[in-house]
Amino acid sequence: MKIVGVIGAGQMGVGIAQTAAQTGHSVRLSDISLELAEKGKAGIGKSLARLVAKEKLSEDQAQAILAAITPVGELAAMAEADIIIEAATEREEVKLKIFESTASILAPSAILATNTSSLSITRMSRSAPDQSRFIGMHFFNPVPVMPLVEVIPGLATSDDITIRTKAFGEKLGKTVVLAQDDPGFVVNRIFVPFINEAIFVLGNSTGSIVDIDAGVKLGLAHPMGPLELADFIGLDTLYEIMMVYLRTTGDSKYRPAPLLQKYVEAGWFGRKNGRGFYDYSGGKPVPTR
Repeated sequence: MKIVGVIGAGQMGVGIAQTAAQTGHSVRLSDISLELAEKGKAGIGKSLARLVAKEKLSEDQAQAILAAITPVGELAAMAEADIIIEAATEREEVKLKIFESTASILAPSAILATNTSSLSITRMSRSAPDQSRFIGMHFFNPVPVMPLVEVIPGLATSDDITIRTKAFGEKLGKTVVLAQDDPGFVVNRIFVPFINEAIFVLGNSTGSIVDIDAGVKLGLAHPMGPLELADFIGLDTLYEIMMVYLRTTGDSKYRPAPLLQKYVEAGWFGRKNGRGFYDYSGGKPVPTR
């Protein structure tokens, strides 16, 4: 695959675009406007500049990566893409509209992939131009750093598309694991309830924010504590994922922790807006309770 289309210039989309460009692909990056797509590319430029400053990348390499990314305002610019990856917000109604909009531009042999962490690939495939060429690719944040991608075929996904998508993931330098189309797939089905349980523990005053995070980091050898990671992912995103699990399975063990719901209702989403389990308004994150 030579040309990669990425729909959505948010945190995940720009990470996918940067990773694809770094591995020799030509990238078309779009959002609801050209301005937002250009803003996404500018964010990639800042990320690359930090790598240059740390001497992990040369200036020439950084400029070559940026040159491989073209912000676009219309999906028509992706008509030559070998794979189009949707990386919009984790809301099914938004994703379905995007899939429908690709009907007129998806090349005859191109793959349409969705970067979802929890939504049903089979169900969403009904809105795709061709169910057999629709598949899930779940990247992990931050995409340029995290070495894993889950590939999730739906019921109608062809074996050839699964093989090609797996090969593409490996070309991106990722380790690929195949997952069945069950809620949360493999990693998030295990880990999101783990984070939710940490929030239950905090809500029950079993431990403080600092002690819960320190306990998990040191006791389980995790690089980040679960509450710190929750802020990084976004508390609103975590809440939506837990609700998907709850609605899909009907199992009460997936009920979002009451404290998580309270924080979301308060508009405390974590790093993305400066306040979650930690306050990010100063130079160093400070626990909020």
